[in-house]
Amino acid sequence: MKFILFFLLFVPILSAQERGHTCRTLFLNGPQQAHGDYYLFDGIRSQKIELPRLSLSPVYDIRAGNAKLWLLTSPVQKPDEIPEGAPSVVVPAGTFDFYLIIARDPTNTVLPLRMQLVNANQDRIGRGEMLWINLTRKSIAGKIGKQDLKLPPTKSVLVKEPAQAPGDYPVELYFRVPDDERTHPLIESRWNHDPRSRSIVFVFDEGKRRAPRISSFTDFRMPKEE
Repeated sequence: MKFILFFLLFVPILSAQERGHTCRTLFLNGPQQAHGDYYLFDGIRSQKIELPRLSLSPVYDIRAGNAKLWLLTSPVQKPDEIPEGAPSVVVPAGTFDFYLIIARDPTNTVLPLRMQLVNANQDRIGRGEMLWINLTRKSIAGKIGKQDLKLPPTKSVLVKEPAQAPGDYPVELYFRVPDDERTHPLIESRWNHDPRSRSIVFVFDEGKRRAPRISSFTDFRMPKEE
C-alpha cells in the first residue's frame, strides 16, 4: 500500500519534470521577415526557426528541464561550437510555454540581436485575455472595452476579457513620457474580441516617434495544462 501511494505521488512529479517546453518567436522591431537563416540551440540540438515581424512564428518544441537557448546563424552539434557572446536566454524548467521576443542589439558584435523570454503558461494568460508588455519608459493608461488599463514603464499587465461576447469593443488609450505630467492621446479605436484566442500586446518605441507603437498578436494555441 505504501508503495502504491509513493508511486501515485512520485509519477506526477516526474512527469512534470520531463515535460518539454513550447515557444513561438517574434522579431518585434525587425523587417517584415528576417533575412538569412537562424537556429535555436538548446544545448543538445539545433533547429531552424523563423523570425517574423507581423505574426507569431510556428510552434517550436524545446527539450525539458532548465534549458539555455542560443540564437545562431548556423546549426551546431555541441556547446563548445557556440561563438562566444552569441545571444542567449535561460528557460526555467517550470516555464512550459513561452514567447521568444527578438530585438536588434547593435552592441552584440557576434550577432546584433538579443532575446527576451515571455512566460505564457496557462496561469499567466488564458483564452480571451490580453497580456500587455511595455518595453518603453512611457506610461500607458485608458480603457480596453470594459477593462481599465494602467501599464507602467517596462512592466507587464494582464487584462481580463475586454468584452463578454465576440465582436467589436472600444479602445481609448493615453500615454505620458518621463518627466512630463501631461497626458497625450494615443489610440481611439475599436478592436475585435475573439474569446477563443488569447493576445499578447507590445508597447515599444520605433524610430524618433514621440508616441509609442502598439502591436497585438493573436495566439489560438492554448498552453499545456499545468
